[in-house]
This record gives sequence, C-alpha cells and structure tokens, in this order.
Amino acid sequence: MNHRPHHHTQSLLLGLRLLLGLPPLLAFTAHLESKTVRVLTVGNSFADNSLTYLPAISEAAGHKLVVGKANLGGCSFERHWNHLAAYLKNPESKDGSPYSGGKSSLKDLLAKDQWDFVTIQQVSWRSHDLATYYPFARDLKNYIEQQAPNARILAHQIWAYRVDDPRFVPENEGKEPHTQQLMYTQVRQAYHTLAKELGLDGIIPSGDAMFLADTDLKWGYKPDTAFDIENGTYPALPGQGHSLHAGWSWRKKDGGTPTLNMDGHHASTAGKYLLGCVWFEVLFGDDVTGNPYIPRGFDPCYAQFLQATAHKAVANP
Repeated sequence: MNHRPHHHTQSLLLGLRLLLGLPPLLAFTAHLESKTVRVLTVGNSFADNSLTYLPAISEAAGHKLVVGKANLGGCSFERHWNHLAAYLKNPESKDGSPYSGGKSSLKDLLAKDQWDFVTIQQVSWRSHDLATYYPFARDLKNYIEQQAPNARILAHQIWAYRVDDPRFVPENEGKEPHTQQLMYTQVRQAYHTLAKELGLDGIIPSGDAMFLADTDLKWGYKPDTAFDIENGTYPALPGQGHSLHAGWSWRKKDGGTPTLNMDGHHASTAGKYLLGCVWFEVLFGDDVTGNPYIPRGFDPCYAQFLQATAHKAVANP
C-alpha cells in the first residue's frame, strides 16, 4: 500500500506549525504499514470519554479504527450481566437489548464484527472494591470468549476522580476512598488483580496515565483556593487550568437559576485526549509521541506532555 500521501500530509502539517510560529510536535515518522484495529467496549461513559479522540489520533498515524460500543451511562459489571442474563432467558426481552439505543444485545454486538479487542470495566464508584466485580466480570469474560474467541479481552483500568471531588472528604475515611491517591491505588490494585485472576490479555492503564499527569509538578491540576465556591456568582468559575476532569460548570435546570455544579468524575478535553493517546498505544502497539493530531485550540506543548505521559504509562505497566 502506498503511503506517500500520508507522509506528504505530515510534512505539510509540520511546515504549517512552523509557519504559524507554533512549536513542532515531537518527531513523528509516517508508518510504512497501516493497521486496522476493531475494538468493542463493554463499559459506560468512561469508555465513551476514552474513545472521543482515539479515531482522529489513529487516523493521523495512518491507521484505521473500527469501534463498537456496548456502553451505558453509570453501568456496572453487575448491570451488564443482568442485561445479558435477561437476553439469554428471553431474546425478545427489552431489558436484554439495551445497547444501540435499545436495539442491540451484547450478543448482537459481539457478532457484528471480527473484534480484535473487547474491553471491560467496572463502574467508577465501585472500582476500588474488587468484591463488587464478582461473579459478574468472570461471567461476562466467559461469555465474550465464547462469542468472540479470537478477540483479546482487556481490562480498562479507570481513573481516580479529581483531587477536589466531593467524594474526597475526611468523613468518608473507612467507608470509601477519601483521597485521590487512595482511590487511584485501590482501583489500580483491583484491576490488576482482576486481570490476573481471570487471565485477561492485558490492561489499558487509563488510570495510571491520568494520575501521572494530574500529579505532575508542572502540568498537574491545582485547585483554585481563592475562589469562593459557596458564594460564586454566575458566570464566574474557579481557575481550572490543566484539569483532566470536567470540573466546575454552571447549569440551568428547567430554565431556572444557574447553579454551580462539580463533575470531578468525567474527563475534560485534556483528559479525553490523554486517554485517547493511551488507548492508541495499547491497541495499535504504536508510539503516540509526535502524533500530529491535537484538538482544535489545544496548547501544543501541553499536548506533547500528555502524549509523553501516555507513552510512559503504557511502557511501565
């Protein structure tokens, strides 16, 4: 396959960056052989976050990505299994086909393509507790193996919440993770234990990359302690530079008065980009550093840092 057009595009992108006075991204070599990777995610919004920029990152590297989604907001291993159990009991059951807007069962999606990878994950707020994974994760893994025997099954290690998330308060000590560090440590241990006990084919270290970037001395997020959250006035927001999580925003409910809301769980643009870089390296076995794709309006230097962080997380499991 001739990839000269792709190489020419890379040269044009580099020239354009230099012309605009932007620092060039790390050296990026056009690939001699493109790859097509097919991945099905069995997860929730955290998988959706991870997939946001992955197609564009893959395309920029000269590869093709085919994505299938069995994702439901806030969905746990238990809920995914319960939907599958409902389908196996009665294929006509609406509860058995909740995916694709209520049109597909997990069996349908597994049969839709010759998947190279299938990812599984626990819901974030239960991810620290390995006991909540069983028996559902094992049952799902066994079913996936039966329906897609050639697919590699990966555990998607989700990330800890933002350091100023409401979960992280002293009152929660002993009940659930009460610091970001503790949540990261417990979640990481749970996923690695799961992968070992079930004999999974690997781990996508999203949580490792997010924690590395979040705690970096230069690029890590630091809460704005000068902003008065209790008495904030619309539309003012606290500083949230380099936040990998969605964070504070103003929302109107039913057209009413705006209220200040915190989402310390889901990924921001920066977080989604970092996650896409991690997934790219795992799925394609390729180095993301120097990839020319960055989201519109994104700081190129920050993009370089996030690419390097993703590479570090994948290289040091």
